[in-house]
Amino acid sequence: MSKKHRKKFEELVERFVELKDTSELMIDLAYSSLLLNSKELAEDVQKLEQHVDKLHTDFELLVLSSGFEPKEGKDFLGLIRLGVVTEKIADAAAEISEVVLRDIKPHPVLKLAIEEAEETVTYVQVAENSVLVNNTLRKARIPEETGMWVLAIRRGGKCIRPKPHTRIAAGDVLIASGYAGGEEDLKKLASP
Repeated sequence: MSKKHRKKFEELVERFVELKDTSELMIDLAYSSLLLNSKELAEDVQKLEQHVDKLHTDFELLVLSSGFEPKEGKDFLGLIRLGVVTEKIADAAAEISEVVLRDIKPHPVLKLAIEEAEETVTYVQVAENSVLVNNTLRKARIPEETGMWVLAIRRGGKCIRPKPHTRIAAGDVLIASGYAGGEEDLKKLASP
């Protein structure tokens, strides 16, 4: 593979990963908005859906303009189809969040499932004096300390899907899920 093609290939991978990660984040946030009955999270999902639409269009244009050989066309058709499916996942997440935004009361079965669940979803703001500040998620060891997993970080009006190397900043809002017993431990870590 030529250097030019390798660069295009790497760009395609990077764009697809962003598309996939964002749609996965949307699903997590959409269900969280239901569990918490949070309009704020539901609105985040709606904003991300518009972002995914743009990501998807940019991804398809990049695939189509990649300049690979016609014999490789079948492989690139598969990439385009993956992009379409990923965008449909984002659309489904947006539809889930619509339930919260339209003030539709949860069905009694959903309400009971939420009450009976051993897991919960919560969000906490990281205080300036928190031990989490300036640590990466890996170093902070939140799952080991609290039993909660950080699904997303709201920072500067945007939701990001965190990676192990993502640094936690004062003012970040951590959206986490896990066993209900760990919720208080997370709050103590984030805001002592």
